[in-house]
Amino acid sequence: MRRTSFKRALTVILTIALTAGIAACGSSSKSSTSKSKTSSAPASTVTTASAPAAAKGPGVGKPPVTIGDKNFTEEYILGALYQQALAAKGYKVTLKGNIGSSEITYKALSTGQIEMYPEYTGTLLSAIAGDTKPPTSAKQTYALAKAYVQKHGFTLLAQTPFYDSDALAATKAFAAKNHLSTIADLKKLGHSLKLGGAPEFATRYAGLVGLKQAYGIDPTFVPLAIGITYKAIDSGQVGVFDAFTTDPQLLSGKYVVLGDPKRVFGFENVAPVVKQSVLSAEGPAFAQTLDKVSALLTLPAIQKMNAAVALDQQSPATVAHTFLAANGLA
Repeated sequence: MRRTSFKRALTVILTIALTAGIAACGSSSKSSTSKSKTSSAPASTVTTASAPAAAKGPGVGKPPVTIGDKNFTEEYILGALYQQALAAKGYKVTLKGNIGSSEITYKALSTGQIEMYPEYTGTLLSAIAGDTKPPTSAKQTYALAKAYVQKHGFTLLAQTPFYDSDALAATKAFAAKNHLSTIADLKKLGHSLKLGGAPEFATRYAGLVGLKQAYGIDPTFVPLAIGITYKAIDSGQVGVFDAFTTDPQLLSGKYVVLGDPKRVFGFENVAPVVKQSVLSAEGPAFAQTLDKVSALLTLPAIQKMNAAVALDQQSPATVAHTFLAANGLA
């Protein structure tokens, strides 16, 4: 993929953000569960950052809040967006970034290490709640995920217009050679097929478990650290890989996303998971601020921000600040 300059990427972001027609936009690609596969922070290193709180605003004097994010580019951006937007309203916010997979990050939430983090609704439902029955819509996915977390003292705020789900992808050359258009076409390759993905992909229903049950495929799974997925596919280390539908690399036209007619990967809009007691303590402006940020996150906007960080090596904090400032939230 030809690298887009940061200036150009942010120009597009600002154009999208300031256009009156910034509409809700879901991915039409087939699904994925762990978002932009490029890691711009050291693996398995939890980083802590604080955005300076504004001197005025509804958050001044409210209890401090610790939020977290998971271990890949898109999550770093989401964490920075939510942190900075809250800080601009006077809230004292600490961000613990790059915590780990959904399973690890949700545990951090459950044990009080963090009080909020951005999660993908389908992942929450399948990987955390253990519900392997594929929902029929994004609305149903959200409702079921929210009902689950409410039983445990949490809630979901408004979900984003964009969704980012897992998807199986291959290079155009590999897909053409093996006549691949949907996941079902992989069955004929049997165990000779090397399928790469993050380690947790092997144990999730929205992963290898569901693919075997729904499509009967039996590949050789190759665990890949987040950040090397595209290198692995480009070098031929794997034939098919677990991509995310908002990966900026997919815009290059170099890769083919395989259809998922049985919707193993489900619906993956983002919604902040927040401790219910925190919402009560912080007041209504806390949720309102987060909902305003989420409402702006269309598919084109998140793809361009992913590209600015993953491809142009810009700081998630810088990209987030530019986007929020363009929308009057920083």
